[in-house]
Amino acid sequence: MARGEGGEQSSNASLLHKSPSNGVKPVAKPEKRGHLSVCSKLCYAVGGAPYQITGCALGFFLQIYLLDVALVDPFYASIILFVGRAWDAITDPTVGFLVSRSPWTRFGKMMPWIVLSTPLAVVCYFLIWYVPPIDQGKIIWYLIFYCLFQTLQTCFHVPYSALTMFISSEQKERDSATAYRMTVEVLGTVIGTGIQGQIVGLANAPCIPVGNDLNSSSQDFGPEVNISQPHISLEHTRQAYMIASGVICAIYVLCAVTLFCGVKERKDTTRVRTEPMSFFQGIRLVMGHGPYAKLVMGFLFTSLAFMLLEGNFALFCCYTLGFRDDFQNILLVIMFSATLTIPFWQWFLTRFGKKTAVYCGTTSVIPFLIGVVLLKSNLIVTYIISFAAGVSIAAAFLLPWSMLPDVVDDFKVHNPEAQGHEAIFYSFYVFFTKFASGVSLGISTLSLDFAGYVTRGCSQPIEVDITLKVLVSAAPIFLIIIGLIIFITYPINEERRQGNRKLLNEQQGNELDSEADSTETDGSVV
Repeated sequence: MARGEGGEQSSNASLLHKSPSNGVKPVAKPEKRGHLSVCSKLCYAVGGAPYQITGCALGFFLQIYLLDVALVDPFYASIILFVGRAWDAITDPTVGFLVSRSPWTRFGKMMPWIVLSTPLAVVCYFLIWYVPPIDQGKIIWYLIFYCLFQTLQTCFHVPYSALTMFISSEQKERDSATAYRMTVEVLGTVIGTGIQGQIVGLANAPCIPVGNDLNSSSQDFGPEVNISQPHISLEHTRQAYMIASGVICAIYVLCAVTLFCGVKERKDTTRVRTEPMSFFQGIRLVMGHGPYAKLVMGFLFTSLAFMLLEGNFALFCCYTLGFRDDFQNILLVIMFSATLTIPFWQWFLTRFGKKTAVYCGTTSVIPFLIGVVLLKSNLIVTYIISFAAGVSIAAAFLLPWSMLPDVVDDFKVHNPEAQGHEAIFYSFYVFFTKFASGVSLGISTLSLDFAGYVTRGCSQPIEVDITLKVLVSAAPIFLIIIGLIIFITYPINEERRQGNRKLLNEQQGNELDSEADSTETDGSVV
């Protein structure tokens, strides 16, 4: 019996139901193609929180945890931080390649990776914050579980990042979902900073007077010296870190479940028409696309600037500014400010363009990086500067993930026969930023070792003070300037972006016409 009578256009074919009794029967109009509900956007956004919560806790606190709580020598701590981030960087393109070759399942292409990696990741994350009762094997312990967690986190985050291209075919919807995601992710940094900082802050281990500190009165140090907090011990601090990690692990699992239950992958948003290619062919393909290379290099330097600031700001607050008991609150103010201003930057890039937003958002942090070093240490002034700096950090969070889909669209326009490589694009961006992060953390921690960092000291040598100022001010400013110079050559402006979107929409419409014609032909044959 014929199933294709009626001869309707392909644009209406999806709204019609074929009936053997009367040919074509109209049914309730489904959700607009590519449109995402608010609930779907929120569930998608929640999936980005685990990466930021754990990443923020590790970025802000792992260095000071290894040095002052686990009592790891600064040299070995630099090795742990560098190897862990470098290994994490290496796994990104590998996982991206594997994800791109993964078959579609009943749950989608990306979801199985996210679901299967979650339980193992939370176990490894918890063990990172546990101090093993062995001194000789402590370095190996942290290396193993740090690397394992980074690998499993990659198996979560790379598919999740690529999921942006699979939740909708509409650029406007993807940009909107990205804004939701960035808001939740920055909120995740607030949660990560708040949980880790506030729980650990309640059991902040007292410092040990060294050098000139021994000749100072207890009034000079207040609650920082051992005598004034006899009830707080190093063991209490270690337990606080474990409690904080347990809470974060529970949130990690909850977010993964929300993502799985609330988001549906759309297979037809990306039509894979090419034969599977090798890993190195994929590398050459994506890195040979000029706009992608320029975007990655530009954000590589700007992201590295913020990573240096993130990795060393806790030590800077404790020792250079002298706010040992308040640094967790200062970090919380930064992240809270970033969360509040994400909607502003989403409006700004829509109104003035993404490239303009890069320049305005990134440069706005420079005056505050200069001020926090030059101005005399004052807690109120530091809070004000931190709140203002959070505005720029919001832009640094939003813009890369908002611009990557534009580069992928541009690649599709120029390579119409090479599709299905979204995961490789996203994974290589993450690869470069994470590798740079590993180098920066390793070098910064090693620099502190060379400067004479004193573990758990109430104060540090002047060389350490100068080193910290360079790491949170001069070096980030220099890297930001390099990144912005690279962005001058970035070719995708608003006109080109809209043109690419129009071409892809036309291409997709032609494909739907072909599918409908093919279906009608097959039906008439039957």
